[in-house]
Parts: sequence; C-alpha cells; structure tokens
Amino acid sequence: MRLVAENLIVARGGRPVLDGVSFSVGSGEALAVVGPNGAGKSTLLRTVAGLLKPVSGEVRIEGDDAFEPRERMHLLGHLDAVKNGLTVARNLRFARDLLGGTGDLDAALARVGLGGLADLPGGVLSAGQRRRLALARLIAAPRPVWLLDEPTAALDDAGQRLLAELVRDHRAKGGLVVAATHMPLGWNDAETLRLGAAIPLPLAGRG
Repeated sequence: MRLVAENLIVARGGRPVLDGVSFSVGSGEALAVVGPNGAGKSTLLRTVAGLLKPVSGEVRIEGDDAFEPRERMHLLGHLDAVKNGLTVARNLRFARDLLGGTGDLDAALARVGLGGLADLPGGVLSAGQRRRLALARLIAAPRPVWLLDEPTAALDDAGQRLLAELVRDHRAKGGLVVAATHMPLGWNDAETLRLGAAIPLPLAGRG
C-alpha cells in the first residue's frame, strides 16, 4: 500500500497555503512534515485526510482499492477532542464507534497508561493524559494510515517513548505514518518533507 499526494495546491481564505506539494509514503514507512508556523503543515494533513478540498492535485492510496482513501486514514489533530463530561472510557468508546473500530477499550487504555482512569471524567485529565487518550484511539480503531499533527504535544519523556513505540509497532505491521512536527521525533529512518513559509500571493490567474 502506498499513500501518494501529487501537486497539491490548497487555499485558505482565498490565498494559497500549499503550492505544488507532492510526496509518497509506502507501507512500513514514515514521513516527517516540518517547516515554520504558517507553512501549511496542518493544512496538508487535513487535505490528505479529505477534510479540505485542494484547488488542484490529488491524494490517492495505491494497492488498496476496496476503500475510499479517507476510510483508511486516522487523523490525530493537535487538539485532543476530549469531551470533559464523559468518562475516559466513554470518550474512547465514542471515538471508536464513530470511526467504525472494534478494538478492545480496556486494552487500548492500558497500552497508553490510562488503565486505572477509565471511570474518571475527561475534564480532570492533565494535558499529557488527554494526549494519551487521543493516542488510544489509534489502537481502538486501527487504520493503516496515521496522520499525526504535532503528536508529541504535551507528552513528557515517557509519553514520547510511548508514541515512538506505537509508531514502531504500527509500521512493523505494515502501517504508514505522516507526522507534522516542530520537534524532533527520534525516528531516524523517517523521510522529511520540508514546507516553506506561507505563500502571500493571491490565487488569481491559476488555470
């Protein structure tokens, strides 16, 4: 399986954010998307996930024609989307069911170090614990393509090691990862896509 993006042009508010971005990532591989604030890292992930429509270009998954590309992708945004009024377990169950997953909730929570917190309301979790709960969705609703936006945000050293282990295990099973990041991820064999500063010119004249 291979995730391919070709010549993506993406605009926000009538101005281009990405201009001619292309990349290819295969099973077992990882791509780190880096660049300054405003370069379009989050926009790229949201476009690949199908949440934003490009002005031109395409995203496709080769070698997996049975599903629409977005059905094979798991976008972990920079916001953790934890519902404060739901327990940790119900937060995870809601996300799993929404994504059509069938993973074991208890096992997923234990894997990210939240096994003893299942009955606590999401609103009492620390920032790092909320990020771990977001990571648990990757396990409870497994999909082959992980799109991770600033995945190390709020994670301490132990949490970052956990993330690295999850990514390593996912890739070992044939999954692939695209991660937008400001911080080194420690994935020494990952390819790098470097985006430049945001493009200030309008889209007028694009054919």
